[in-house]
Amino acid sequence: MNISESESPYGIMAKTCGCENKKRKVTYSLIDSYHSLCHDKRDLILGQIEACQRLVKYTAQYGRDEIDKQAIESEIDELKMVLDLIQ
Repeated sequence: MNISESESPYGIMAKTCGCENKKRKVTYSLIDSYHSLCHDKRDLILGQIEACQRLVKYTAQYGRDEIDKQAIESEIDELKMVLDLIQ
């Protein structure tokens, strides 16, 4: 029997939220996967960094808001710093 269902290649999806007069935030959605029981902090942070990098490409490609781009780049810097601290 062939099973055609496949997993998403990405485990985490990033989005920006917030108003123009408030600070923008990056939120994350975990995408269910078959192997989701074996993620540690390092895996989650790496997934968040990858999701933010995809989101930055999207904002640059479609000419999205510059405030979003700054919030995402700031989030990437913070995540990289946290990753350095836990290693």
